[in-house]
Amino acid sequence: MGVRDAAMDQQLEIPLQTTVAPRRSRGWIPWLIFIAIVAATGAYLYQRPHVEARQPGGRRGAPTTIGAAAIEKGTIDVTLNALGTVTSLSTVTVKPQVTGPLLQVNFKEGQDVRKGDLLAEIDPRPYQAALAQAQGQLVRDQAMLRDAQLDLARDQKLVAQGAATPQTLDAQVALVAQDQGSVQVDQAMIQTATLNLDYCRILAPVDGRAGLRQVDQGNYVTPGDANGIVIITQVQPISVLFTVPEDELPAIAQRMQQGATLPTSAFDRAGAKKLADGQLETFDSQIDPSTGTIKLRAGFANEARLLYPNQFVNVALLVDEHKDVAIAPIAAIQRGLPGTFVYLVNPDSTVAVRKVTLGVTNGERAEILAGLNPGDRVVVDGADKLRDGAHVNLQQDGQPPAQPRATAPTPAGQTPAQTSAQTPPAAAPSDGQTSDGRTPNGQTPNGETTNGQAPDGTARKHQGHKHRHAESGQQQ
Repeated sequence: MGVRDAAMDQQLEIPLQTTVAPRRSRGWIPWLIFIAIVAATGAYLYQRPHVEARQPGGRRGAPTTIGAAAIEKGTIDVTLNALGTVTSLSTVTVKPQVTGPLLQVNFKEGQDVRKGDLLAEIDPRPYQAALAQAQGQLVRDQAMLRDAQLDLARDQKLVAQGAATPQTLDAQVALVAQDQGSVQVDQAMIQTATLNLDYCRILAPVDGRAGLRQVDQGNYVTPGDANGIVIITQVQPISVLFTVPEDELPAIAQRMQQGATLPTSAFDRAGAKKLADGQLETFDSQIDPSTGTIKLRAGFANEARLLYPNQFVNVALLVDEHKDVAIAPIAAIQRGLPGTFVYLVNPDSTVAVRKVTLGVTNGERAEILAGLNPGDRVVVDGADKLRDGAHVNLQQDGQPPAQPRATAPTPAGQTPAQTSAQTPPAAAPSDGQTSDGRTPNGQTPNGETTNGQAPDGTARKHQGHKHRHAESGQQQ
């Protein structure tokens, strides 16, 4: 019984050993996989920079093709750009001064009129009658005045003789003065009637362009009409009102005090087309505190009549000129951690970061106060790919950057050899070569002979494989 119990115990222990052992060996597998992944990742990251550095034309190894321009010495304009509104020097709403029916309109819409031209006419008959009445009243009062003056002369003689009392003389003196006043009133009434009669003929008060007609012939017009008959606007000459920051006023005022003429140009809304040339005339007497700007007025002859009242324009005011200064293209100016800088092209085809001090900027040109000299070459294209000390290839003026030659893709269904056979030769064979590209000694340009061997007698790789396969077949 003791031997049988021992055998049974051994049988029970065997399954326990077979089930526990695999658990211990399977616990190391995740750690081995993790270590392998970490090692592979480290090896890849270590080898990648070296591979990129060895690749020809890679991002880190190849010079960057850039465009450069030379620093010039010249004159740059100090120009102020502003937004302006065209304003007429004279805008008149022609209104009737007397009431009455409008007999005729003597102008056409859009017509250029001169001062004193007849524009319209009101029925003058009521005012002619009023003038005749005033004239008749004047004649009557003048007669009464003469009679009173004669009576005054008689009374003066009678008083001197003692035949009349002084009271009678004083009354006659007052009567003469009263008649004189009546005559003056009549004369004023004649002037008023004459003036009203003149107002029946509506004349142009200024030179300008007549606008649209506001009232038609036959209408009854009065001085209280708000729209009047027509609006006349002076368009030659004309002015432009615009504003500039208050900080620019001292320079403008100084130039005007020196007697300088400040040229002013007006451009269209897009700023692409010049409309007229003029000059600055004056500026306002106070600064607008809400905007910190001041108004200026520029005058334009407007010979081409491209400026009209209330038109929006872009204004360019030439304040001064800086002569014999270093000028750089605005595309060369970079801004970053060093401040304002440029990439200076060195003679050894490298670039260096050069800090610069800017002055006036005018369009695509910028004044360089310090940092560059005339004749220096700076990068204007491709600066975003550069850093201090980088090697560059200078792009020739008017030529695009060099591009690597691309290999045409192989058409579907053809081998590379068939494709190359269909492609015409790019150039004639050079001296010492046949039409198929082989030299007279049977070699191709890559140094191989026509029998598939190199000049040193070694067989080509694929032929060596065929030879070894043949030998192994003969042995079998």
